[in-house]
Amino acid sequence: MLVIIGYVVVSASVFGGFALAGGHMGALFQPLELLMIGGGAAGAFFVGNSGKTIKATLKALPSVLKGAKYSKESYMELMALLYELLGKIRKEGLMSIEGDVEKPEESPIFTKYPKVLADHHVVEFMTDYLRIMVSGNLNAMEIENLMDVEIETHHHEAMVPSHVVAKLGDGMPAFGIVAAVMGVVHTMESVGLPPAELGILIAHALVGTFLGILLAYGFVGPLATLLEQKAEESSKMFQTVKVTLLANLNGYAPAMAVEFGRKALYSTERPGFLELEEHVKQKR
Repeated sequence: MLVIIGYVVVSASVFGGFALAGGHMGALFQPLELLMIGGGAAGAFFVGNSGKTIKATLKALPSVLKGAKYSKESYMELMALLYELLGKIRKEGLMSIEGDVEKPEESPIFTKYPKVLADHHVVEFMTDYLRIMVSGNLNAMEIENLMDVEIETHHHEAMVPSHVVAKLGDGMPAFGIVAAVMGVVHTMESVGLPPAELGILIAHALVGTFLGILLAYGFVGPLATLLEQKAEESSKMFQTVKVTLLANLNGYAPAMAVEFGRKALYSTERPGFLELEEHVKQKR
């Protein structure tokens, strides 16, 4: 919704200001200029990216129209799940969660937290390291290093769409200039026309530069920034799981381990100490 509102504000400000200054809106309607800019950018997009990158970018674009995927409630549910799993380990031993880890979709613990269970990336990350903990083959330092590598890989992969869209936006002004130059070429080959008609052709050519810059900084560029923010947000769930599990491996009780996880959250989503404590106890 905010994306649509932003686009409306950009369009109203730019085109409204032009109209209020006495400009004629019809002069800006140049579908052929849009064809050259949009078509050129689309072609460069397909040439400059691999198939999996194109697929990832097209898959990520619809997410910009949705709100934040992770809210305060999502993080609290994640920490309640971790608290319950670690509490079971503390009471019954590591082997007691083997069934929960192997088939989380059938686990009576995981199924109590549908928001977390619906995010298969987070569930896979969590269960993989719980499985490693059950096996007992790695120490806390080795697990931490492995977690860092996986989180970095996930973050790099999640950032690919934002980088692609940013580069696409960077190229829009250049394609606008290409469209403008094509318009100037058309004007020059029509030099025998009356001055009034030549002026119209030059105005049409300049619209290409205007559209390229507007599309780059008013429409495409902000999408790249938003995709980057969403990628950063998705990594926070992994970091919360990492900090909580490592705290448990280092001997901290479940209540203190989830407190470590709480500290990893941004202030806008971080629950208070007493709020989280009450929440995890109610969920048990």
